[in-house]
Amino acid sequence: MSDTLSTAQWREFEGRGYTRLGPVASPVELAALQGRIDEIMLGTADVDYDRMLMQLDRADGPDSRPGPQSKGHKGATLAYRKIQDLEYDKVFLDYLQKPLFHHICARIYGAASRVACYRAMFMNKPAGYGTDLKWHQDRWQNLDRDPLVTVWTALDDATLDNGCVHVIPASHGRLINPDSGSGHLTSEQVQEQVDQRDAVPLELAAGEGMLLHNWLLHTSADNCTQRPRRAFSVCYMDAATRDSAGLEYNVVFGAGALQLG
Repeated sequence: MSDTLSTAQWREFEGRGYTRLGPVASPVELAALQGRIDEIMLGTADVDYDRMLMQLDRADGPDSRPGPQSKGHKGATLAYRKIQDLEYDKVFLDYLQKPLFHHICARIYGAASRVACYRAMFMNKPAGYGTDLKWHQDRWQNLDRDPLVTVWTALDDATLDNGCVHVIPASHGRLINPDSGSGHLTSEQVQEQVDQRDAVPLELAAGEGMLLHNWLLHTSADNCTQRPRRAFSVCYMDAATRDSAGLEYNVVFGAGALQLG
C-alpha cells in the first residue's frame, strides 16, 4: 500500500472521474472496520448514537422500502442501509485520516487547505436485500461549493451479483441536472446520458478502495446473494465550504483536525 497516487492514477482520475486505489485497508484494519460496524449496528458499541444518522434497509419487513433517516439506534440488526457521522468513532476516524487520503485531499484542495468531512458513511446492501440506487451525481444544494472527491472502501467483496457500483466514465465534467438537490437524473436524461454509453462495473475485493469524483454518474442494484455488500464512503471537502443552514463540519486534515481519545 502506497501513501501517494501515481501519475497514471491521477491522469485516470482526471480523465475518467475515478481511479482504483488498490488495497487501502490492511487485513488488521479491515477486520477492525468490519467488527466495529457490526458492533455499532447491534448496539453494543460505546458510541454516542444520538450523533449518528441511521437508516434501516427495510423499514417494515422484506417487501418494504428503506426506513427514515434520523439520528439514533433503530434496533439490533445487521440490516442497516446507511449509518453516517462515523467520524465520531475512533476506529473509523483513524482510518479516514490515513496519509494516502491526506495526499489526495492536498492535491485536490491545495496543500495548505484545511479539509473537512462532509460525510463519513457506512453503506450496506444486506444479504438478500439491498436497495437499488438510481443513476445520479453526488451533489448538495445546501453547500456554497461542491465537494469534489469521495473515497469508497469495500468492507466486503463488491461483485456484480451483490450490487457493486456501476459508473459512466468521463461523466464528471458538468452537472447534468443542476436543479436537482439530490443529483438524480430524469428519465429523459438517463436515455441521453446513460443508455448510449457503456457503464463500467467497479468490482472490488474487500479492503480495496476507489477514488471517485462526486459528479461521476453512478448507480447500484440490489444484492442477489446471501453475503452482505458493506462499504465505507468518505466525502472530503474544503473546510472553507459554507452550509446554508449554518451547519458546521469536522475538520479532519489541517489545523484543528478532529481527534478522539
